[in-house]
Amino acid sequence: MTAKARHEGLFITFEGGEGAGKTSQITLLKEKLIKAGYEVIVTREPGGSPGAEAVRHVLLSGAAEPFGEEMEAILFSAARSDHVATVINPALQQGHIVISDRFFDSTRVYQGISGKASPDFLQNLEKIACAGTAPHLTIILDLDPKEGMKRAGERRGQLEVADRFEKESLKLQKQRRQGFLDIAKQEPERCKVIDASGNLDQVFERVWQEVEKKLQRKQGPATKKQPAPNPGRKAKKAP
Repeated sequence: MTAKARHEGLFITFEGGEGAGKTSQITLLKEKLIKAGYEVIVTREPGGSPGAEAVRHVLLSGAAEPFGEEMEAILFSAARSDHVATVINPALQQGHIVISDRFFDSTRVYQGISGKASPDFLQNLEKIACAGTAPHLTIILDLDPKEGMKRAGERRGQLEVADRFEKESLKLQKQRRQGFLDIAKQEPERCKVIDASGNLDQVFERVWQEVEKKLQRKQGPATKKQPAPNPGRKAKKAP
C-alpha cells in the first residue's frame, strides 16, 4: 500500500515569530515526507495562490499599515479565502499533505493580540475565509525574539530591507511570542510548541516527532492483508 493511499490528506501549518526558522524546517519536512512516499504541497501566507500573491506585496510592503489592523486583517482574509479554495482544499481532497508557512494563527496574533482588531471581528473573518478548513497540526517554533530578530537580520543581509513585520520593536515581538504560546495552551491537540533554539537538525528532530505522531493517528493501525489463495493447491472436496 502506498503512502498516498494510507491517508486522506493532512494539513500542517508552521507558525512563530520572525527568524524562528520556519522556511528551513518546512524544507526539511517536505524532503523527508517525499522520501517516505507522500505527495506534498508547500505553500505560504500571505500568498500561495495567484490571487493571494497579488495581495502579498501590499501587505509586506506596509502599504496597508496606515489603514490599521482591521484593514490588514481583511486583506489577509481575502488572500486566505483564495488560497484555501484554489490550493489547500483541492490538494487535501486528493490526499496530499499540505504544509503552509503561516495560516490563521498569524492573523490572530499579528492583527489581534499584538494589534487592535477585536477577537470577534477576526473570528468572523476567519469563518468566511476558511469555510471550515483548519490545520490538523500546527507547529509553533518558539524562539527568544532577540535571537529571532538577529537571525532575520543575518538572513536579509545588508541589501534587503526589513518587511512590514520584521522591522517592528522587540517589545512587540515579545507580545507576539506570548500570543502564539497562549494559542497553543488553548488548543493543545492541534498546536505543538517546538523549541527552535539549537542547530537545524536538532530542531527538525523535535518537529518530526510531532509530525510522525500525527501521521500515525491520522492513518490509524495498518490493515493486515489476507494471504492470497495458492492456485497450485487443490481444495478438498466436501464429504
